[in-house]
Amino acid sequence: MGTPEFAVPSLDKLYRAGLKIVGVITAPDKPAGRGMKITESAVKKYAIEKNLKILQPEKLKDSGFIEQLKALKADVQVVVAFRMLPEVVWNMPPLGTINLHASLLPQYRGAAPINWAIINGEKETGVTTFKLQQEIDTGNILLQRKIGINDDETAGSLHDKMMEAGADLLLTTINQLAEGSLTQIPQSSTADLHHSTLKSAPKIFSEDCEINWNKKVDETYNFIRGLSPYPAAFTYLKGKKLKIFSAQKELKEITSKPGEVFTDNKTFLKFASADGFIQLKEIQLEGKKRMKIEEFLRGWRE
Repeated sequence: MGTPEFAVPSLDKLYRAGLKIVGVITAPDKPAGRGMKITESAVKKYAIEKNLKILQPEKLKDSGFIEQLKALKADVQVVVAFRMLPEVVWNMPPLGTINLHASLLPQYRGAAPINWAIINGEKETGVTTFKLQQEIDTGNILLQRKIGINDDETAGSLHDKMMEAGADLLLTTINQLAEGSLTQIPQSSTADLHHSTLKSAPKIFSEDCEINWNKKVDETYNFIRGLSPYPAAFTYLKGKKLKIFSAQKELKEITSKPGEVFTDNKTFLKFASADGFIQLKEIQLEGKKRMKIEEFLRGWRE
């Protein structure tokens, strides 16, 4: 059960390992792009290529879908970047339903764990497989793998690393589940729940992505990295929305007003922050294409 690109390597890994994929459940086709052309999910495209049975329910509690799911007689269900499942679905197979989550649970439960780990300046995250239960991202942990976060990591580059590491971890989990060698660890018994503050990873909306230039340089730099390439941090330049995909820190004592713009009109454009500057490296001004700052400055004058 999965929809976006993140879920494809997991399905591919299970398929190539020779496991019997009795069905693939993914989101219904929907209009996308400027032409609003009906588009299939990344998971559906892969499933068609491999001639796998596909189900695309509008509603997961629909009686027709439930009957189709039962008819598959799956031993185990695997969820990677899908919707919240009702109990009638996740409780169906004899070996339960396994979810792959892009954090070291119980930290960063929620819809955007990759983004929030970078926004919060973490140096390490990871992937977790766990058994689904009623409350979101709270089931018993099966396996985990740690992944380092580089200083220049973006949500996009970390997504790709976790996508591959998660697929490997998932296959290991399924194999150990089949052997009966897995030990389930209740999240309530982990050290994080007893000794540290749990950080959540709520869904990020476009209005959450505006940069606050009153914050410190490190905080703003992490904010930009954590939202790149999507949904992208933004500010305004001469009244137009400016998305920032990459930037560089410049820590120094300044007397400038936060948000003040400085440029030589050739090689740099930077915004004053609380304790320095953020130099823009790759941006997209409203109505324009994404470009490097030098290319942008050739066609723009303050």
